[in-house]
Amino acid sequence: MTPPSVDPFVEHRSLLFTVAYEMLGSAADAEDVVQESWLRWADVEQAEVRDPRAYLVRVVTRQSLNRLRSNSRRREDYVGEWLPEPLLTSPDVAEDVELAENVSIAMLTVLETLGPAERAVFVLREVFDTPYDEIAEAVDKSPAAVRQIAHRAKEHVAARRPRIQVKRDEQQAAVEKFLAAVKGGDMQDLLAVLAPDVVMVADGGGIAQAARKPIHGAGKVAAFLGTAKRINIEFTGVPISINGLPGARLDIPFDGSTTALSFVVEDGLITRIYAMRNPNKLQRLADVTSLQR
Repeated sequence: MTPPSVDPFVEHRSLLFTVAYEMLGSAADAEDVVQESWLRWADVEQAEVRDPRAYLVRVVTRQSLNRLRSNSRRREDYVGEWLPEPLLTSPDVAEDVELAENVSIAMLTVLETLGPAERAVFVLREVFDTPYDEIAEAVDKSPAAVRQIAHRAKEHVAARRPRIQVKRDEQQAAVEKFLAAVKGGDMQDLLAVLAPDVVMVADGGGIAQAARKPIHGAGKVAAFLGTAKRINIEFTGVPISINGLPGARLDIPFDGSTTALSFVVEDGLITRIYAMRNPNKLQRLADVTSLQR
């Protein structure tokens, strides 16, 4: 007896979520897009679809583009800095170095500076290695136009993306030193793991207390991070994998707040800290999210 075939949508669901998340920076929006795409998949004559994977990626891309355009006003009205929604990821994501770099909080923040079409083209080409003709169908442009957009987007991202240290053990060591220094309240130990020009960006969304603007420089960042220790607020900090890279979770029992921390590490020093405190964006820290190319 021939075993029943797996529905292509079920087979590629993790991939489809990853495409949508990479384009939107929001797991909640990505899940909505995947659900909308499922409804469209259910309405087509599936036997007539020659390449289900390409078809589904095209549907998800179009839905993501629609969501990106409708979200633009919401982002403009956002209180303080907007950061992507962090995901708790499994070790297999980290093993795919290119995927981990491309879904990192640092990269997603850079992708926010692209227009919707540029972002879609960059993601499909650079992250998922999608052929130009398939991208053209997904974004309703000619292959020649897509090539030009891809070139511009690649240059734009290259000029802005932080250089991520891909050696996971070095990243992990830096995160552990950071956590130990913050817990111990030792300013010198904290300064020792921060690059002189480190930048910290926080996202509270107007709900959780957070710095409204980026904090620049090791001295200012260390002073800001040392506030909780100085005023005797107890907290716990544990290393976790955030978007494929070593990160940390801080919990403050006093007010029940949580902070997800993502880092960029260069030459053993932390050069970027992304602190996500908006509780509406922290739902994905409870369970591991599967990401796939």
